[in-house]
Amino acid sequence: MAANQGERTRRRLSTEERREQLLTVGARLFSESPYDDVWIEQVAEIAGVSRGLLYHYFPTKREFFAAVVERESERMLRMTAAVPGVPVREQLAAGLDIYLEYVETHAHGYRAFHRADAAGDQSVRRVYQRALAAQEGQILAALAADPEFGPLFEHRPDVRLAVRGWLAFTTAVCLEWLRGPDLTREQVRELCARALLGVIAR
Repeated sequence: MAANQGERTRRRLSTEERREQLLTVGARLFSESPYDDVWIEQVAEIAGVSRGLLYHYFPTKREFFAAVVERESERMLRMTAAVPGVPVREQLAAGLDIYLEYVETHAHGYRAFHRADAAGDQSVRRVYQRALAAQEGQILAALAADPEFGPLFEHRPDVRLAVRGWLAFTTAVCLEWLRGPDLTREQVRELCARALLGVIAR
């Protein structure tokens, strides 16, 4: 009787809470193993739900992984959005601090996000490429609106490529940092900030 009462009083998760729970489990599994080695049954077991319920939220494994990647992309874009009117040099350190905090706090999601490029499924890779393009566009828009760096766009057709390369550099640094943080967050921040300013402030 007590067990039944416990079942009745246990709070049921809302649709959004359940979805978030499943994505969190997925982020951890996809961060630890290649796409092909993650099984939907494993996700359902860890989340404590039936496989049928998981498929109700995400009809295929491909859609599930794509949702994990999209969630991490949206989270990163929100956290690193530029502040209009504030010079890029002033925003860079603060923005990188926020980004690195995200990398530490959501390490599984960050790793899972960047595993998407190696996924064999082209639709998943397209989700990842769109996410990177959004990050690139966010940075370019901030640079274009900046009094110091905006004029570079008229004379430096390589700025876009430089930003794309910097994103790849920052990703590689952060993934290595997560494997064994020999550097402090402040040191990683300074490294990444110098790298960006070094290629655009010419």
